[in-house]
Amino acid sequence: MRIATLSIGDEVVFGEIIDTNAPFIAARLYDIGLKVQRHLAVGDVEQDIIEAIRDLATSCDAVIATGGLGPTIDDITARAAAKASERRLALNDMALAHLTEFLAKRGRNVSPANEKQALLPAKSGLIPNPTGTACGFHFQFNSCLFVFLPGVPSEMVRMLGETVIPLIGERRTQEKFIRIKILKVFGVPEAEMDTLLRGVAEHGSQVTVAFQVAFPEILVKLRAEGDDERETVLALDSACLRAREILQGRIFAEDEATMDTVVAALFREKGITLSLVESCTGGFVAKRITDIPGSSDYFLEGAVTYSNTAKIRLLGVSLQILDEKGAVSSEAAMAMARGMRKQSGSDIALAVTGIAGPAGATPEKPVGTVFIALATSSGCQAKMYRFAGNRGDIRTVATFMALNWLRRHLLSL
Repeated sequence: MRIATLSIGDEVVFGEIIDTNAPFIAARLYDIGLKVQRHLAVGDVEQDIIEAIRDLATSCDAVIATGGLGPTIDDITARAAAKASERRLALNDMALAHLTEFLAKRGRNVSPANEKQALLPAKSGLIPNPTGTACGFHFQFNSCLFVFLPGVPSEMVRMLGETVIPLIGERRTQEKFIRIKILKVFGVPEAEMDTLLRGVAEHGSQVTVAFQVAFPEILVKLRAEGDDERETVLALDSACLRAREILQGRIFAEDEATMDTVVAALFREKGITLSLVESCTGGFVAKRITDIPGSSDYFLEGAVTYSNTAKIRLLGVSLQILDEKGAVSSEAAMAMARGMRKQSGSDIALAVTGIAGPAGATPEKPVGTVFIALATSSGCQAKMYRFAGNRGDIRTVATFMALNWLRRHLLSL
């Protein structure tokens, strides 16, 4: 099936809001083996909506439109849809009954402005709206199924799942099986990733490989598509096996898992405790640790020791190290980690110190210089990194690298 989405509204076209409806619809259709070929957005201009509907009617088998079904003067989708398909606009009794009942439960009567939402193109099928006033509708035009839904995401999501997906599913002529695996990688440049995985999807295979940069990680998306479910699954499994062998330890999570949830699961599995001390990351590592429910089981405490005074007073970092090596050094990072571990009584302690910029750099230590240290009962180790980007980028990648240190250490136990 050739499917398109049509997003209607000035706020979408002018960039006042991010259109989340179109990608959500595409993802839900993809789950059932259908792919959207085109996304189109138009403003609240009647002629533009009419032209969009007529254009899509000549090239698509199904169109899902969202937006412009409310009670205000700029909600003109139903009228434009009627004109585009050469139908009259008529009061829909079922839509009016829904509107009346919905408002009555909230102690309100139907006003002329509200009643406008029950004016729909003649001979349209109604799409119930369980959570809002505006029902959706659908009709056939030029052999194309048009579905119109409210633009409110929460209403659209419910209506899509309960009515629209089954409606479109009935029209599919051939079932396709689509299976997806997402491998999440950190520390490999995108260009190198492409070279490494070039042979994973063999010529003529059911599997395709795509990359998405979600800084600072890269998502490797393996997609298998076919007419036979078993063959599709086997093709995907085979490609995933090859990808894992090539990438080895560079994959930190798969599918819905994240760096944060993986680290949390490892701490629970290993049964050890953690403390943190941060400088340039300003508490970002601790935030990501504590964003996961139940982190109090293993995370004891954290500190942001931004100044040298704080490093001396709270962690016992010697003035000699700070004077001779500087606060951004492997020696300072290790002293911070050791000091935090001793103070907190945790099994392991991690420290981050660096120069996020834009000021504070020297020729020897440019912006992006970051040291990470990890202290355990068996000793302490540190490493220097040179991260690129602006202040926000450097803090983000340093935070991610710190979490990856914890992940790798926990896996080694």
